[in-house]
Amino acid sequence: MQITQETICRLRAARRVTVLTGAGVSAESGVPTFRGPGGLWRGADPAKLATPEAFREDPRRVWEWYDWRRSLIATAKPNAAHEALALLDERIEDLLLVTQNVDGLHQASGSRRLVELHGSIWRVRCVREGTIREDRRVPIDPLPPACSCGALCRPDVVWFGEELPEEALSEALRHCERSELMIVVGTSNIVHPAASLPLMARQAGAWIIEVNPEPTPLSLLADESLRQAAGTIVPRLVEAALGGRVA
Repeated sequence: MQITQETICRLRAARRVTVLTGAGVSAESGVPTFRGPGGLWRGADPAKLATPEAFREDPRRVWEWYDWRRSLIATAKPNAAHEALALLDERIEDLLLVTQNVDGLHQASGSRRLVELHGSIWRVRCVREGTIREDRRVPIDPLPPACSCGALCRPDVVWFGEELPEEALSEALRHCERSELMIVVGTSNIVHPAASLPLMARQAGAWIIEVNPEPTPLSLLADESLRQAAGTIVPRLVEAALGGRVA
């Protein structure tokens, strides 16, 4: 699929860019999508495990699921899309990468100007004090992990029924409102408020580029909708933006 000349020109001219990524970016690194068959564990419905209620009822069971997910993600490596976006981060002065992913692969690829809307599977949070720390043990032992104060720790991720972190969402909204261009990669664009970000950018006048093998609710509103895998087309987009070859 060819990238239009209009999009190439806008990519090269853009000085303020927002990138929004979803599970489709990491799927090419072997990370199972949350709702797909690869995200299942012992036949359990993820939507019934990723809730405050499930954690209160059986914290060990919830942590066993997250420990299993962490073991899958631990072996994953950034793919060509992650690496291309990290290069874009280096070259565009005012860029913000907003991700719905919790796997840490954007950071591993070198992206630094980044907002994690849904938190990180590699951090734990004390349920009593709210303190947050990184924990990359695979497997975690003992389960469930505890804080030094003696209280349980939970994954530092956003569960069903919980609000997104206010600071992260505010930063994403502010950047969308003043962006000249937005690239939306590997997200279904059905989960709000993240799905509202491209609409806000569009209303503010940004050129919207969607990368997704399948149509989404954003497709009809996007200025450019590219039906290819992220690892194939994102490096080409970045190459066009920088006017040179992406290694």
